[in-house]
Formats: sequence, C-alpha cells, structure tokens
Amino acid sequence: MKHTRSFVSLILYLCLALTTKSEHVEFNGKVQVFGQSIVESEVGVVAADDARCSKVGASMLKRGGHAVDAAVATALCVGVVNPMASGIGGGAFMVVRSASTSKALAFNMRETAPAAASQNMYESDPKTKYEGALSMGVPGELAGLHEAWKKYGRLPWQTLFQPAIHYADNGFQIFPYLATYFQKYEDKIMADPGLRHVFAPNGRMLKVGDKCSNKKLAQSLKAVAKLGPQAFYNGLIGKKLVNDVRKAGGILTMKDLRNYKVRVTDALGVEVMGYKILGMPPPSSGTLGLAMIVNILKNYGSSKALEGSLGLHRLTEAIKHMLAIRVNLGDPAYADVSKYVSEMISPSFARKVWHKIYDNTTFPPEYYQGRWKQMQDNGTSHFCIVDAERNAVSLTTTVNYPFGAMVLSPSTGIVLNNEMDDFSTPTAVSQNNLPASPANFIQPGKRPLSAMTPLIVLKDGQLIGVIGGSGGANIIAAVTQVFINHFVLGMNPLAAVQSPRVYPKLMPNVVYYENLTVINGEHIELSGDKRRFLEKRGHQLESVGIQAICQLIIQTFGKSAGNVNFETLTGVSDPRKDGKPAAV
Repeated sequence: MKHTRSFVSLILYLCLALTTKSEHVEFNGKVQVFGQSIVESEVGVVAADDARCSKVGASMLKRGGHAVDAAVATALCVGVVNPMASGIGGGAFMVVRSASTSKALAFNMRETAPAAASQNMYESDPKTKYEGALSMGVPGELAGLHEAWKKYGRLPWQTLFQPAIHYADNGFQIFPYLATYFQKYEDKIMADPGLRHVFAPNGRMLKVGDKCSNKKLAQSLKAVAKLGPQAFYNGLIGKKLVNDVRKAGGILTMKDLRNYKVRVTDALGVEVMGYKILGMPPPSSGTLGLAMIVNILKNYGSSKALEGSLGLHRLTEAIKHMLAIRVNLGDPAYADVSKYVSEMISPSFARKVWHKIYDNTTFPPEYYQGRWKQMQDNGTSHFCIVDAERNAVSLTTTVNYPFGAMVLSPSTGIVLNNEMDDFSTPTAVSQNNLPASPANFIQPGKRPLSAMTPLIVLKDGQLIGVIGGSGGANIIAAVTQVFINHFVLGMNPLAAVQSPRVYPKLMPNVVYYENLTVINGEHIELSGDKRRFLEKRGHQLESVGIQAICQLIIQTFGKSAGNVNFETLTGVSDPRKDGKPAAV
C-alpha cells in the first residue's frame, strides 16, 4: 500500500510540472519549471525561503515533532542565514491550526514601543526613526516562539536550537540573495562595528560562496536553548543587549524586556469566495486586506471575470481601495479600529466599493477617499509548515528594513530591528498633504501596524492551504495574487507562485509591475499585452525587481488505483529568492 501511494504521488507531481501553462506563467512565452521550487509528500512539508531552513524544519517533523516544533527551528535558522530579513532581535506573527481540535490561534509576537517612547520622539531627527538604535522596538520573536512551543511542542526546546547554533557557530555559506544585500548596503554595514565584524571579518564584504559565522549569536542562542527565553528577557543576554543598545543611542531597558508579553488570541476567520481564511487580527492588516480585495472581486460573479488583462485591471482597482482604508488600522489595545475591521470583512461594504470600479478607467488618488498618509513597512521572511497530522503553521518574521536598524549588538551578535518606523508620526505628511493616521501613533507598549499576511485556508472545514509572504507593504498584494491564482483561477501551485505580479500604490499613484531575472537566470515579466491594456485605462506603470516573496502549501485529496484515500501536500518556495521547500 505504501508503494502504491508513493507511486500515485510521483504521478501527481509529474502531471503538476507538465501542466504548467505558459499563458499563466508568462515567462518569455514558454513553460518554466524551476528546479526543486516544488515538492510533494503525504507526510509533511516545510516551505521556507531558504533551502537549508526548509530542511531543518523537515528534520524536526521526521523526529516526530509538531508543526510548531518545526516552526521554531525554521525561524531560528532563517534568523541566522538570512540576517537581513529576520532574527531574534525582531518580531513575528504566527497562525497555528490544530488538526485534533480544529482550533486556530494567532500568536502576536510583534515588537512593542519601549516605555520611554513617545509620539513626537523623532520630530527633531526623522532619520532616527528608521536607522540607528533609537529605531528599535522591544523584540518579541523568542517570547512568541516559546509560547507556541509550550502549547504544542513535543521535542525538547534545546533540540530546536541546534541547527541554528551550528550555522552561527561553524558558519554557513553565503547564498546569492544575501550577497545582493551585502552589496547594496555595503557602506552602512561597514559603518557599524558589529555588522562589519560579522559580515566583513577581514576588512572586505563576504561574497557568494564565502562562509559566515556569528560566534556571539551562537553563544546567545546556546544560552536561550539551555535557560529558556528568560535568558533573553530577564538574564545575561538581555543585559548585554540593553547595554549595547543604550551605548548606540537607544532607549531599550531591562524593564521593557521583562514586561514584554505575547498576545495570543483566536485567529481571525473570514469567509471569502467559499473559503475560510484564518489569519492575524490587527495590528496586522493582511487578513483584512486580502478579505476586502477578494470580497470586492466576488461581485463580478465568475472567476472568468478575473482572468486576463481586464481581470488584472479590476484587481488593481480593488487593491487601491483596500490601501485607502487599511491605514485606518492600528493596535486594537490602543485604538478603536472595530469600525474598519467590520468594513473590511463586510460583503455589503465590498459591494459598495465594487460599484466604484470601472472597467475603462482608473482614477487619481483622492477618488479612493484615503484619509491618511500611506505606510511603507519593509523586509520580512515567511514560511509555511504542515505536519503528518495536518497541524498547520503560517509564520511571518521580520527585523523590518534590511539588517533592521543597521546596528548589530557586538556582545550578543543580535541584529537590532527598526520596527519603530512602522508607527505613524504626527509631523509626517504625504505628497498629497494627507496627515498620518492617529490610530498608529507611538505609545509605550503599543505594536505598530503591519502588512504581514500569514494565512491558513480551509474548505468545508478541511485544511487545503497555507500561504504567506515577505516584502513589507507589498505582502498583501502579493499574497492576494497567489491566493486568487490558485484558489480562484485554478492555477497549479507552482504557476500560482511564479506568475508575474503587480503592486499598485496610491501615493505615488503608480502600478509597479515585475520585470526581473531570478537567481537561476530565469526571467519574470508582466506581458506587454497586459501592460498596454493597463496604460490605456490610465494606469501609470513602472517596472521593478523583486518586491515580495511568497511560500505556499496546498493539500489535495484523492484515491489510489487500489481505492485507497490519500492526501497529498504540495509545497512551493518562491523562485524569486533562493529558497527551496523540503518534504518528509
């Protein structure tokens, strides 16, 4: 029976690869199947944006670990090998669905504003809001991972740290994606003693193929592995970190670390086009943003209405309307955002917005009735995990900008986040003179607004997908397009992720479209026909490189030749980055 199921999985995999349609993928008019961007398994899958970390997560599943065990190990791994995007100096949003209870929880491990923070703290020097130690929020990732592990974990806490410790201590090979960030930010890396010591150890920046180690980070990870998160939040690692931060001009204190609390709630569940999506409530705006866009598009009544160039125009307009309302959101513990939450998930509200979309034209920014300045958050890393029991995890983690605050704590090896830049400030005014949103003003202990969109997808109560992305403010648009590609337009998982994307903005009023060559040399570009169609409707277009990276896991159901039921997991890692999924 086992051999029969494996054979069926192989046939399904080959069919999936061979049925990728060029009109969906649009890579120079021919089919492109990227090597190992897709895996299949009946047991378990991890889809991360680094192949090594996908394998680390899968190894925990092979040991009998829960999806959350794999998530902890994967997150720690990504924080070491892709330090420009995430790490224990940052925060995350995590959605976990238990197969045994069908209950889904949202773990909000988003960074918080330090106790000494205030809404006018950056008025005299706005640059310190996004660069330098003053831009650091209180890190939440370790606390959140531990909270989830306490509830779901099966493997020893220390076991989950060993791969990350190994990479930090013994070194890891620099992959091309990280090397591009070294090149792009070389001047700023060289200007900080901590970053320079790790990433330019011999006076020159590390390059592709070089080995990188971070001995101090390895020591920090060893301490947290042995003593638990208290080593960070109320112990020697925390004291060293605070000392380094304050020397660099930051305001973090040990009291800030001791007072940090993970916020655990039921996942936000929303019905869209016959699916139920489970995601994060505010201050994450991703679940609400995707729900609003898809509910708007539902009013066209048919998936065919979303195909081709006209479908892309309709999607672009729906995204613009979503962007206008998204900036009303903030941390619900500090601002009443219930009205906007209700509107963004309301089918009747979506229908009112739908009536404002015209097939023959786009509009200037004021048409979309945005009241506040648009926020432009950055960075991040995302991965999806499903285990043998069909427990599922969708986790997005970040230090915000590439290399966060551009400061590395010399005594702990930890890259500081610059999450304070995701808050609004009263003195910030947009190009079209819109003020900043008060719902997202800085207050001590508050969590800033985010575009992170970790999602779990159900159909008739059954798990059928896990999805999410990285790329700051572009995450919602990217994840929505992957969701529509697969769940609405019926593209296979590989094509759904690979297909060229657009990133509409309100300010500037531009539709950015992909025109890029990925790591393995393949080219991704929105077709000329679609570009011309959008331009005829008044859209101003501008080509861009990589804006967002998406990971996707799909579960399908079937019967073998021997009439045996089976469930197949298909995992895809976005070829725009050098990640690969891994199967158990």
